[in-house]
Amino acid sequence: SKKKGLSFEEKRVRMMEIFFETKDVFQLKDIEKIAPKEKGITSMSVKEILQSLVDDGMVDTDRIGTSNYFWAFPSKALHARKRKLEELESQFAESSQKKETLQKSIEKSKIGREDTAERAALIEELAALRQKKEQLKAEIDKYRECDPDVVEEMRQTNKVAKEAANRWTDNIFSIKSWAKRKFGFEESRIDKSFGIPEDLDYID
Repeated sequence: SKKKGLSFEEKRVRMMEIFFETKDVFQLKDIEKIAPKEKGITSMSVKEILQSLVDDGMVDTDRIGTSNYFWAFPSKALHARKRKLEELESQFAESSQKKETLQKSIEKSKIGREDTAERAALIEELAALRQKKEQLKAEIDKYRECDPDVVEEMRQTNKVAKEAANRWTDNIFSIKSWAKRKFGFEESRIDKSFGIPEDLDYID
């Protein structure tokens, strides 16, 4: 089956892994070489992903001579994320409070009154605030995915999955070796009989 491509946020997380794991400074051309090979990010999307992280304060950049350099360290990224979260949560709380106030005004306007232009305006503003609330929630979730702790948890999960896959690969090789000694089967016959890919190998 065709392998599912990475989402925009998955690419952002993997891009941050490059900086967190190496703690190094890169030029764009360096990341365009590393990202496809080590993180599965297509080179054509590297610039867009990197710029989004710079815009969000997750990655620092500076121009030295004729070249732009990029870097990001876990402590800086965590502080930037916390500041952004505090800002978003403040906006969220303000919007929630305003929504509650408007809701009360709407309810009050219903008592013994006909529909008015003011009430219609309040309803329209309330709808806009609800939409803003959802946008802020989505923004908060986006920053959570760039949390160094979350990135580290994903790295550990990937490590466990890789070890498990290699352990099963080792088991298959052991069984194939035993079957060749015990029954004199050719390796190609064993692969065909049990649907084992010819290029089966350990994951680096």
